[in-house]
Amino acid sequence: MNNQLYGKLIFELSTPGRKGYSLPKSEVEAYALPSHLLRTEAAALPECDEMTVVRHYTNHSANNFGVNNGFYPLGSCTMKYNPVIDEETAALRGFSDLHPLQPAETCQGALEVYYRLQRALSSIAGLSEFTLNPFAGAHGELTGLMVIRAYHEERNEPQRRKVIVPDSAHGTNPASAAVCGLEVVEVRSRADGRVDVDHLRTLLDDSVAAMMMTNPNTLGLFECDIPEIARLVHDCGALMYYDGANLNPLLGVCRPGDMGFDVMHINLHKTFATPHGGGGPGSGPVGVRQGLEHLLPSPRVILEDGRYRIADEKEGIHIGAFLGNFAVAVRAYTYILSLGREHLRMVGPLATLNANYIKESLKDLYLLPIDTLCKHEFVFDGLRDKSTGVTTMDVAKRLLDYGYHAPTIYFPLLFHESLMIEPTESESLETLDAFIAVMRKIAAEAADDPDVVKGAPHHTPIGRVDDVLAAKSLKLTYKMLHD
Repeated sequence: MNNQLYGKLIFELSTPGRKGYSLPKSEVEAYALPSHLLRTEAAALPECDEMTVVRHYTNHSANNFGVNNGFYPLGSCTMKYNPVIDEETAALRGFSDLHPLQPAETCQGALEVYYRLQRALSSIAGLSEFTLNPFAGAHGELTGLMVIRAYHEERNEPQRRKVIVPDSAHGTNPASAAVCGLEVVEVRSRADGRVDVDHLRTLLDDSVAAMMMTNPNTLGLFECDIPEIARLVHDCGALMYYDGANLNPLLGVCRPGDMGFDVMHINLHKTFATPHGGGGPGSGPVGVRQGLEHLLPSPRVILEDGRYRIADEKEGIHIGAFLGNFAVAVRAYTYILSLGREHLRMVGPLATLNANYIKESLKDLYLLPIDTLCKHEFVFDGLRDKSTGVTTMDVAKRLLDYGYHAPTIYFPLLFHESLMIEPTESESLETLDAFIAVMRKIAAEAADDPDVVKGAPHHTPIGRVDDVLAAKSLKLTYKMLHD
């Protein structure tokens, strides 16, 4: 992009005395501020005309990559396409102009969306009831663990403070347990990437509160021993928690509640299309099996005598003042209604088909440590040929030159050069074939001209950065440089 404003900071484009706007005279009476609140000197703000500002931010926006730009195979994140109809529905004035403190009688339509989404998620998950309050997946995890902790306290078993977490788990699992005041106990994986049931048996006693699992796990493998695992955990008096990060491949195939899970969260912003990244938007509804409904946090939407109302019980856990991220809930419900029951059943199988297609097409050049049928995602352990020193990081950076977002790298920690790829069900055969061709080309470059891969990216606005230095030497404010 040949533009003089490209890549510059807005402060560097400032010209003293230049203005891009003029405010109309205020009709509100002015009041003098106390002297201790007044500035002693003018704020150092940029002075630019409107056109300069518009060009500046328009050019910088081109640096952002999203699903609307191209293929985004970020493993464990389910970066699927978000249909435009989802955005159109969420932008309807009857939804977008609501205030969270409006009386329930003035927003019955919005409350009906909440209620119907709660029921839809319960049906999809095989659980009894859901709350839409949590604002993110990690927030949902914390909420679910708070429900589990309340369950054991209600049963007068306060000694249950241990949460068993597989060594392949998402980092939020142990973090959420720790924030909830619980102790994390790690269970090993077998050589086939699944939970070591024999090791699990040695960890179970009356101090265990729950076991957290993702199924399929972070290697994209279905935990075939889940009935036995659920039985063992329940027999010792603990509960099963399902991390909904990998729910996508189960849609239309099976339900966590039917596997024996008691509590779970769902990432609406992943499984049900809402785009995410950069800190938002998010929504992590939490569902529970029958008998645990009263432990869900308030407020909740309920239906009584044909009217929807907000039940705000004083007892129980509280995680927030309002009913979660409403705009994400509207998008998710629109996505569910758009597909309908019959087409929602196709999501999981198509996601699984796409992942296996890429895996089988590349495993001759990329090391596949567990060569078996995967679900929605799979993990390579870098290139098969490691003789030239080209790493997973190098491959990821080189992908940027070809217009693809890099997959998840160096996670899970089970492999040294992890490269986790998740195509989702949204992508076409042509897109998958093009990605496969580029991955094969990078493997050839790594063998024939490794320096071109090690020096990547070459065609992005910013080259390879020093990640360690960036973390240690943060610059969070702009500082004027003077001659």
